[in-house]
Formats: sequence, C-alpha cells, structure tokens
Amino acid sequence: MPEKVNYNPDILSCLSNLSSDEVFTPPEIANDMLDMLPQELFRNPNTKFFDPGCKSGVFLREIAKRLNDGLKEQIPDIAKRMEHIMKRQLFAISITQITALLSRRSVYCSKDASSRYSVVSFTNPDGNIKYRRIEHTWKDGRCSICGASKDIQDRGEELETHAYEFIHMNDKEIRELKDMKFDVIIANPPYQLSDGGGNGASAKPIYHLFVQQSIRLNPRFITMITPSRWFSGGKGLDEYRDKMLRSKQIRIIHDFPDATEIFPGIQLKGGASYFLWERDNLGLCKVYSHTNITEEVLPTERPLLEKGGDTFIRYNQAIPILHKVQSKGEKSFAEYVSQRMPFGLPNTYKGNKNRSSKTDLETYVSGNDRDIRGAVSYTPISLVTKGNELIKCHKVFIGKAGSGSDSFPHPILPQPFYGKPMTICNESYLVIGGFRTEQECRNVISYIATRFFRFLVLLKKATQNAPKGVYELVPMQDFSRPWSDEELYKKYSLTKAEIEFIESLVRPMDIGGSDV
Repeated sequence: MPEKVNYNPDILSCLSNLSSDEVFTPPEIANDMLDMLPQELFRNPNTKFFDPGCKSGVFLREIAKRLNDGLKEQIPDIAKRMEHIMKRQLFAISITQITALLSRRSVYCSKDASSRYSVVSFTNPDGNIKYRRIEHTWKDGRCSICGASKDIQDRGEELETHAYEFIHMNDKEIRELKDMKFDVIIANPPYQLSDGGGNGASAKPIYHLFVQQSIRLNPRFITMITPSRWFSGGKGLDEYRDKMLRSKQIRIIHDFPDATEIFPGIQLKGGASYFLWERDNLGLCKVYSHTNITEEVLPTERPLLEKGGDTFIRYNQAIPILHKVQSKGEKSFAEYVSQRMPFGLPNTYKGNKNRSSKTDLETYVSGNDRDIRGAVSYTPISLVTKGNELIKCHKVFIGKAGSGSDSFPHPILPQPFYGKPMTICNESYLVIGGFRTEQECRNVISYIATRFFRFLVLLKKATQNAPKGVYELVPMQDFSRPWSDEELYKKYSLTKAEIEFIESLVRPMDIGGSDV
C-alpha cells in the first residue's frame, strides 16, 4: 500500500487559484454596510452574525470591533467579552481553504483557532469559521445547482472545486443552519462561474444564489455587495430581479455605476452595489446613487420600480427627466430596433471575402481578422433565414455591444452607421429601420448621436451588452428632420441642472465617420 502523502500547497499557487470573481472587500466598505444596520444590534449580546461567503474575514473582524465596544458595560472583562463574541456571536463559511486560513488569521489572529496564539481558544482548529470541500452535482455537463461547467470545474483534489458550500447545501443542512437563528447575514459572495459556453468565455452569475439561500434562513437583516447587473436582469437573473424589486424588503441600496469607487483597480461591468434587506420592515427604499460627479450623495426614498413599469432607475437625478419624457406619451424607439441576429447569421459567421454571385449581399461583420466596425464580407441570399423584409430597405446598423468603459462620461453606445439597400449584418449588429430614404437614416443617426438619446439608453443598460430592450425608454421622433441636443432639451423642458447631469454621464459622439 503506497504511503499517504500530505498535500501542502504553495501559498502562491493557492492565491493564483482563486477565482477572479472573488473580490475582496475593503474595510471601509464593510463598515459602510454595517452602518446601514440598526446599531443597537452591536449592543445586544444575543445578536448573531453570519458570513456565508467569507474570504478575508473583514466583516467578522469589523463586527467584532463594534461588539467589543458595544458590550463593555454588559461584559466588563475584556477576556470574557471576546470569548462571548467569538464563540456565540460570529459565524462564517469560507469559500476556499486558503480564504478560511486567511479569515481565521484576520479574526482570531491565528489560522488555527485551537492554538495558543488564538485570541480565543476553541476546541477545534476551525473555530466558527468553517470550510468544507464540496463537489458539484453534475448533470449533462453542468452542475445542477450553480451551473458550473464540468469540463472546467471537475478537478483534482489539489485544486479548489469552487462548489461553494452555502449554495450547495441540502435541505437538512439548511434546516440545521436555520435553527441557528441568525439576526444578520452579511457577505460579498463570489459573482460568477464559467458555464462552458462561448469557448470558455461565458459565465453564469451565482451571487443571487447566496442571496436566495440567505432569505431561506429567515434572518432579520441581509446585507450583501454584488454586481449591479441584476437591476436589469440577465442570464438566470430575471426571476430573482423581479422578486427582489417587488418585495418591498430592500430598504437601502448604495449603487456605484463605476465599480472602481468600491474596488479600486477592478473593472466590474455595470457597476456594483450593496443593499439592506429587512424581513420585518417593508416599505420604500432609500436609493443612494453614487457617481464620480457627485460630491454629496443624498438618498431618494422611492419604490424600486417605476409606476406602471418594470424598470429600476438607478440614478435618482434621472427620475424627473424620465417623467418629463414620458409625459408626452410618445411611442418607444425600440419599435424600430431589431432583435439579436436580425438576419439569422450568428456572430461566428464571417461571410466570404469576395462576391461569388451577383445576388450575394454585402454583409457587415466583426471579429477574428475582421475586427473593425462595419467590415464587409459577402453572403449568399439563401443563407438569410429572417429579416428578409429589411434587405431592400435603407437602414441603420449599430453594434450589439456598447461601450466597454465604466468611467464617466462615456459613449454608452458604439457609433451607428448607414446601411444601403441590399446590405445585411451578422449577430454583431442590430438593425434600426427600415426606412424609405437615406436621409431618414441620417436623421436617425443624428438622434442616436445626441447625449439625450444615449442617456435614456443608459437607464436600461446595466452591462456592455445593448440589446433591443435598452432602447425602450427612448421616445420616437419625427425623422423627416435631424435632431440636436439643444432641440431635445427644449422640447422636454429640461432644466440647466438636468442638462448638466446628462452631460456629466454621456460623452459627445462624432458622427462624421458614420459611413462605412
């Protein structure tokens, strides 16, 4: 029988093995989240706190500081006070082996909670910061719980599985955890896992699974920091979004469209936000819109969904602007915008470099060796499976993916360009139209180029992707004429402050090169 070998991983290997979506929380942000809670919780020796996605232990550490101060009168002896806090009030599940060690070192001052170096001596090395290696439940190549790809995450024992324990618990384990009767659940959970699509580039969000599992535990309060993409739904998020925004249990949201204001140096498309969910206190939500152009952030207390709609407006300053626009009762510009893959040609289709028949259609593509806006190839008309009615029309093409920048001001959308009759595109573009004349298309392009237009798109656009739905709040105009911002600001009676707000978020667009 071979001798058993103890695996002792190199620390740098462990760190490099952490998912890029496991973003560590700065202490100041952790404290901002704790400030949202009723502060009497930190003066109550019976309050229980739980972090189900523990990485650095920052939440438990900052909670311990507040409890240590808040319980001085009730438990004067500091040794007894820390013993009580660490053993009876603070609990966590770490997401990986290395973060468990890091968290214990941060909270207990020792990676081994039973050692003499620990601030409180436990009978086990984990203390109340647990870690248990969990395997995924594979079905048809993916985890049936979190959607992870088997090809990517079915790994050897020396590597993390990223099958996070909290969201992979069975009903019995959840009941046992629920019996702990936590008052506060606080976390910055992992954000996503590769689902194996898009040649490995596609990922499925999982942060909402941590929120949903936390709600099952029935705590009094939940506060978590997550990407803000859920505001507009997305892959696997539509049901979660609808339930959260309609529940009236989210009482505070701090939203950062530029995620670097929370996580310096880390790009997070669509921004980041943290919220306070309350079990017993339903009502309006205090929304704090943090932008890098606002010195003092004042909340607006409001419903999360606009009256009669399903849209959450993340910018408080945008609401009166939107109401002025909607008061006109105009149709939505989205009626002119196609669905994805307007001619049935996927993004992987690049066409032929040369025309082989007189009936071949000029095709705008991007990607691979033609990764430029409006690169032209040729497609046999027989390959067009939808959108035939648009082929003979004048039209406008616009990229399906918007600006990749998260700092403000930014373009929001890529430059649109004119498409003459007998032109088509692959999935990289959407079609706007069709129109009877080239001039109508030019006028549409002038409208898209306005900051006003792209600002209204921004209200629905939470990620780089810009599908048909992001145009729903944009009103239709008369396209027998071109449009400018000045004309639109006047038409909708926008104030100087409202105009300045729009222009602080949206960069001017030069349409001088809108032809291909």
